[in-house]
Amino acid sequence: MVNVRTVGVIGAGVMGRGVTIALRQAGFKVILVDRSEEILERTRAQLRDDVRLYSMLAPASAITAEELVAETTFTTDIQQLATADFVVENATERWEVKRPIYEQLGKICGPDVIIAVNTSAISITRLGGLTGRPENVIGMHFMNPVPLKPTVEVIRAHHTSESTIEASRDFLSALGKKSIVVNDSPGFVTNRVMMLTVNEAAFLVHEGVASAADTDRLFVECFGHTMGPLETADLIGLDTVLLSIEVLYDEFKDSKYRPCPLLTKLVDAGLHGRKTGQGFFNYAAGKRG
Repeated sequence: MVNVRTVGVIGAGVMGRGVTIALRQAGFKVILVDRSEEILERTRAQLRDDVRLYSMLAPASAITAEELVAETTFTTDIQQLATADFVVENATERWEVKRPIYEQLGKICGPDVIIAVNTSAISITRLGGLTGRPENVIGMHFMNPVPLKPTVEVIRAHHTSESTIEASRDFLSALGKKSIVVNDSPGFVTNRVMMLTVNEAAFLVHEGVASAADTDRLFVECFGHTMGPLETADLIGLDTVLLSIEVLYDEFKDSKYRPCPLLTKLVDAGLHGRKTGQGFFNYAAGKRG
């Protein structure tokens, strides 16, 4: 992509790290922003581990840890995004966290810079309205793990311009990814279906209808899915899953989106899935137990 050389990435969590690796694999410079030096220091170590994992899973597209760090700026200063040509925001799925970021981005970024929202459920239209330039704001729902997933769900908000959509698809193509464009709606397509499936699977375990392992086995062995809904939820992060379901419940006011008590209990207990070592399954030994 000719006009994009430096990409701002906001949020150094699982998705932000995945987006950073995919960008560096494609040769973009990256400005990675998070709220504290402690988080950024921890992120550097996590990125090295991520690079080692992806080098085993996809050797052809792998980069070294040295290549990752080169041309990557780690900073807590969001003002540095003034030099970015494109921004991908990956902050926590909470409105109160994302809102001040978008209020700042509208003032910091150049007038033609596209701001991509990597969210599971929050309204792209509402976030775009905070920037004063909603025509440049678009949803870019990457899947986890970002470097290994070939397709991105792209969300057209109410004011998103056709030129923004076209440029965003070009940007994703430069990352080696295909894109499917849908219209803005809570949860979009993927998470409106996926989160309801995960939540219902959690209810089945909560009600004692089946164990977590047997619930997932039915999807793998009967439907040919790579993994069941509960292991997928562990991979996404149960805290993120719960926040997404809560957004759907709040937006639609429909009881079918009420969070399963077991899911809430696991999140309250700090059992967030793979990233904490335990969720519906135990990953303490490095693999699902």
